[in-house]
Amino acid sequence: MEGQVNGSLIVAENLGKRVDTAAGALDILTGVSLEIKAGESVAVIGVSGSGKSTLLGLLAGLDVASSGSVRLNGHRLEALDEDGRARVRAELVGFVFQSFQLLPGLTALENVMLPLELAGRRDATERARELLARVGLGERLAHYPRQLSGGEQQRVAIARAFVTRPAILFADEPTGNLDTATGARVIELLFELNAERGTTLVLVTHDESLAARCTRHIHLDAGRLAERAN
Repeated sequence: MEGQVNGSLIVAENLGKRVDTAAGALDILTGVSLEIKAGESVAVIGVSGSGKSTLLGLLAGLDVASSGSVRLNGHRLEALDEDGRARVRAELVGFVFQSFQLLPGLTALENVMLPLELAGRRDATERARELLARVGLGERLAHYPRQLSGGEQQRVAIARAFVTRPAILFADEPTGNLDTATGARVIELLFELNAERGTTLVLVTHDESLAARCTRHIHLDAGRLAERAN
């Protein structure tokens, strides 16, 4: 591991993302520079279409910027091919998405075990059982996603995200497909686990009450960094 740069776990410099459309080139992000230190919880906020999810994808190495650079714990992502970025993600990152992203043909236990099995961990079953119990699903190990409610599926996804003990958790509208009460319970769980494990949290949300739980805000407006507020 190359190590953190100036104590920052994530460093973006002059980040830009441009895509080609039928109407011509479209700039989704322009000139975004930011640093996130280990242990911070950061909300990325802004109206729909402001570039929040695009920024999250670039910081996590799921996509490649058109310009600028991203360093993730010292790894310069634009210098890596997809396999290299995948290795960095496997080493450092957990994800929670709005759409849960569970594999329908695997049980809850198997979904949570999967990232550990891919990493060759022999304690995959034990750790997956532990995390599922922690999120209140110790009795639902053999259930498939279709047999679980939306809130239960998101709790499985949270268990899967934390099971590798990631340094960074990226969450993209994690309550977007849940009703208010269920979403509130999921968020309590997310922040509890985050505090217990000292994970750095980067959270995309349009929910102001959810953003208020984070220690810092990054505000995007039409693909540009508008302001940062504590």
